[in-house]
Amino acid sequence: MEIILTDNVQNLGKVGDVKKVKNGYARNYLIPRALAVVASAANIKRIEKEKSKRLALYEEEKAQAQQKADALAKISLMVTVEVNDQEKLYGAVTDGEILNALEAEGQTVDKKSLVIQKPIEELGIFEIGVKLHPEVVAKIRLWVTKK
Repeated sequence: MEIILTDNVQNLGKVGDVKKVKNGYARNYLIPRALAVVASAANIKRIEKEKSKRLALYEEEKAQAQQKADALAKISLMVTVEVNDQEKLYGAVTDGEILNALEAEGQTVDKKSLVIQKPIEELGIFEIGVKLHPEVVAKIRLWVTKK
């Protein structure tokens, strides 16, 4: 079945793309969630008009996310943790601790947008990613020190 995407769908395409998908995927998932419409001449014309509006909105959101990313890049967070006599952490630095440190700096970020490659289980300086937009990831420097 040929469909036109009305929203960005991960691993499928962006708004306005015409894709061929299996009938069940289109009927049971994409169309009921308003992520796509059946490809017809009328729908193609309508989506082309909406695509330019959405593209402008997408670029505006990207610019705002880039501004916030620039502001976040200037921030250096410090998290103090308890360590044993061999300088080993009791556990790991959690997302909640990072979010609390961010809020102390006056920035609010959604927990799901934090990008941490591996658990932070030692003292040192780390880079934490914050995904603000599909194309914008801010880097924050995190200092983990002992109490």
